[in-house]
Amino acid sequence: MYRTNTCGELRLSDAGREVTLAGWVQRARKMGGMTFVDLRDRYGITQIVFESDSDTALFDAANKLGREFVVQVSGTVQERENKNKNLPTGEIEIIATSLKVLNRSDVPPFTIEDDTDGGDDLRMKYRYLDLRRSCVRGNLELRHRMAFEIRRYLDSKGFLEVETPVLIKSTPEGARDFVVPSRMNPGEFYALPQSPQTFKQLLMVSGFDRYFQIVKCFRDEDLRADRQPEFTQIDCEMSFVEQEDVLQMFEGLVKHIFKYVKDIDFADPFPRMTWADAMRLYGSDKPDTRFGMQFVELKDLTTGKGFAVMDDAEYVGAIVAPGCADYTRKQLDQLTEFVKRPQVGAKGMMWVKLENDGSIKSSVGKFYSDDELRGWLERGGANPGDLMLILAGATMKTRKQLNELRLEMGSRLGLRDPQKFSCLWVVDFPLFEWDDETQRYYAMHHPFTAPNPEDVDKLDTDTGAVRATAYDMVVNGNELGGGSIRIHDSELQDHMFRLLGLSEDEARYKFGFLMDAFKYGAPPHGGLAFGFDRFVSILAGLDSIRDVIAFPKNNSGRDMMIDAPSTIDQSQLDELSIAVTETEKK
Repeated sequence: MYRTNTCGELRLSDAGREVTLAGWVQRARKMGGMTFVDLRDRYGITQIVFESDSDTALFDAANKLGREFVVQVSGTVQERENKNKNLPTGEIEIIATSLKVLNRSDVPPFTIEDDTDGGDDLRMKYRYLDLRRSCVRGNLELRHRMAFEIRRYLDSKGFLEVETPVLIKSTPEGARDFVVPSRMNPGEFYALPQSPQTFKQLLMVSGFDRYFQIVKCFRDEDLRADRQPEFTQIDCEMSFVEQEDVLQMFEGLVKHIFKYVKDIDFADPFPRMTWADAMRLYGSDKPDTRFGMQFVELKDLTTGKGFAVMDDAEYVGAIVAPGCADYTRKQLDQLTEFVKRPQVGAKGMMWVKLENDGSIKSSVGKFYSDDELRGWLERGGANPGDLMLILAGATMKTRKQLNELRLEMGSRLGLRDPQKFSCLWVVDFPLFEWDDETQRYYAMHHPFTAPNPEDVDKLDTDTGAVRATAYDMVVNGNELGGGSIRIHDSELQDHMFRLLGLSEDEARYKFGFLMDAFKYGAPPHGGLAFGFDRFVSILAGLDSIRDVIAFPKNNSGRDMMIDAPSTIDQSQLDELSIAVTETEKK
């Protein structure tokens, strides 16, 4: 063994022991006749002392050490004179008696510190160095602990972990598939799974009534901070259950993990909110309920006053920002520019201030009297010192814009504390969403989601009004995951395919295996999938999932470290019967 102990385990009780440590040189400090070296491994940092008057050759060798050199050091543990209370090992140091350089290192391109000087691209290119930073390593340790505890919890509830295939059939209903050519079947392709959806339903048909898998999924879609082309799901399915059974089971899992990781007890059941209410009050199907500022609808109070912006708008909505009546013109202009950004897309913003003395100021004061404006403020529950911000336009579009403005104000006012957690279920999603471009309905979740039993008779007569037996878990404005009760009746599933514009031949080509399976006694079943990366990032207090993934991709879906994706040799293309057409790079 290269070491008797790790760099994080020695304490004052070990004083006098002869030990051997191995690790990386974090930093070296030369102070006259002594050199102090901080030695780091996965477990922590220990200070090593080299003294010139005890061993000149050893002292000289220590002075030649550079950052990230891999070394082995032997010595005696002694009590440290100047203790470092920020380190678990801060009460001791090692008086070195031998030093061996196991490997030298070039000067790293950025500092291996929590507060590093490396930018995102540089850290991704040298991810193996970035992973040496304790903050990044801590995220992966958290990921490890959570995975183990999730498995333990689900095992205790009778779930079986079953692996499902990674090379499957392409079913382009939803996100784009990653496709994999088959050498043995020229011109034919596998797809990588967007989720194990059909396979877990087949497991239910097979009698595996409680299934789970912590599983890799793949989607070739546009990326954001919370998306990666490959990601991990906690994928679950249960038989002989209704929606309430699923919600109870997995609310229990979420509460258990919060207790395990954060020691937070959620005594009360998580709130339930319908999709319609979420959109009406927050403009989002994943509302951040850590703070208020619910939407106020003003259309009936603003029409007919000769102000075209309000008169012509389908929807007029507002939020009340508490204590912001002192916002300057410059600050209000900044907010206006914020909502006019292409990512938000509003044409402008209006405002009303209720001053501390009860007086009113407004950007639309020439169109509305103080009494009329006071009526707006009263509807919004404004108090003296508050600021009302107003947007107008098409209903769904404006609600989404107002949601972005609400989140921005929440951030400015410090109301989005990452260490405060607000969880809820969003239920009663629409089963279908209409696409104007293709002039057809699409499944809001996926084609296997069961309609709400109360709405089955509307499938043909009022298709857009049909609610799904679907549910999402939302934490701090992030969709942690979601699922649904599935269709288990082959006739209803066939009817669903027709409503989605799939011909009988298309449905059979894509999902024939599932339709056939349903003919052999499919039980009622349902489940969900949580985004595991996202779950870890929420508990780690991070905005992005990248730092909880060992080797993530960037926002263009590229692995900066190994430079993938990349071209392949012509011989490989020939073997796969693939011809590549040159296209202009955008």
